[in-house]
Amino acid sequence: SDAICNFVICNDSSLRSQPIIFNPDFFVEKLRHEKPEVFTELVVSNITRLIDLPGAELAQLMGEEDPKLPGANTTASGFFRSLMSLKRKEKGVVFGSPLTEEGIAQVSQLIEYLHKNLRAEGLFRVPGNSIRQQILKDALNSGTDIDLDSGEFHSNDVATLLKMFLGELPEPLLTHKHFHAHLKIADLTLFDEKGNKTSTPDKERQIEALQLLFLILPAPNRSLLKLLLDLLYQTAKRQDKNKMSAHNLALMFAPHILWPRNVTANDLQENITKLNNGVTFMIKHSQKLFKAPVYIRECARLHYLGSRAHTSKDDLDLLTSTSSKELQPLKSQKRSRLDTCHQEETQQRTEEALKELFRHVHNMPDSAKKKKLIRQFNKHPTALTPGSDVPTSPAPRRTRSRSFSGLIKRKVLGTPVILERKSRDATPEPERVSKENVHLLQKCGSPAHMSQAKLKSLEGQKEESCRRMRARLLSKDSSSL
Repeated sequence: SDAICNFVICNDSSLRSQPIIFNPDFFVEKLRHEKPEVFTELVVSNITRLIDLPGAELAQLMGEEDPKLPGANTTASGFFRSLMSLKRKEKGVVFGSPLTEEGIAQVSQLIEYLHKNLRAEGLFRVPGNSIRQQILKDALNSGTDIDLDSGEFHSNDVATLLKMFLGELPEPLLTHKHFHAHLKIADLTLFDEKGNKTSTPDKERQIEALQLLFLILPAPNRSLLKLLLDLLYQTAKRQDKNKMSAHNLALMFAPHILWPRNVTANDLQENITKLNNGVTFMIKHSQKLFKAPVYIRECARLHYLGSRAHTSKDDLDLLTSTSSKELQPLKSQKRSRLDTCHQEETQQRTEEALKELFRHVHNMPDSAKKKKLIRQFNKHPTALTPGSDVPTSPAPRRTRSRSFSGLIKRKVLGTPVILERKSRDATPEPERVSKENVHLLQKCGSPAHMSQAKLKSLEGQKEESCRRMRARLLSKDSSSL
């Protein structure tokens, strides 16, 4: 199921309704096969982000140096070490040979059979019959077809033979290069609020690190590891029948898939607990460990479809953060632009309203109210004034208004009655109205708002007052003469 998907264009209408299988790791597998160096650099850069690997251990993980393993510097002694070394010298087609696709195909028969017989109590712990195991081993090495369902073999025979196959591999299934990395993954723990390291395992980071580490396993090792961990996961799910928990299974398989070859328990010392717990964790979370992390998928996809490939999760996080976080400055900029446009539009409307108001005031007849409004405009220099935008013509020069009686006296007597002031201002004063007119204006309002009847009555009153004044002056002049 993890193999690269083949896309076939089918014109048969009867097959179009079939579900389409899509492998989300398609570009990951494509990058692994076509550009292994780029793929390895991509994965290892993310592994070093999660676990601390010194230079020597990193070089061992990359295959640049031979792995330095526990017990490698000690003299090879002890019965166990000698026995295991002798067993591996007897190489067969399948057992004792480096892992190949042919060997996996033969061993997969054992795994398939055990999936059907998971209820056997003590599975993988209770040894099988040695004679039947040898017969089965020879058959697998020769490549002959085996009918495991015939009843000739017991499930314990098959389970013991599977462990034997793993134990006789030249190196553990998880390889010697990865040994130190697995020790570091077992040390990944959570941090408290103050940033201090706790004893609680950080499961998310451990899963992520194992996903990355499994990606750079050799293809045969990864294929067999997936088959094996899936079998152990299903076995642990039926521990109520077979009495084999994930931890019990880890004790059986850790020496075969993770421990370095030709070492004893004394060589590993305190690392035994870490290794056993690590295998227990793999069994419990086996359904998640063979999926490439999302950022690796995205980096592989961008390598083929995008303009550039990102080398680590931090780069991808930066990309996703720019796609998400950069939206916030863009949104804020857009919001500020909208606010600025709104303010400019509001200011423009205000200015237009001020212009219209000033035009209305400017076109009003001269009056005290107009003067008052103009003074209010002048008090606010920031407000729009006629000089800034509205072209206005200067007010016409007008003579000082006088009363009707003064005009009549000047006409008759030929001498001015009211002397001009010596300290007269250079600017012309607006036309003044008499007290009677002011009184009438206060009653009636400004002339612009008077009705036609009021204007006629006002003119009539003015004429009547003029006649009375004229008669009064003529009577005075005649008496003086």
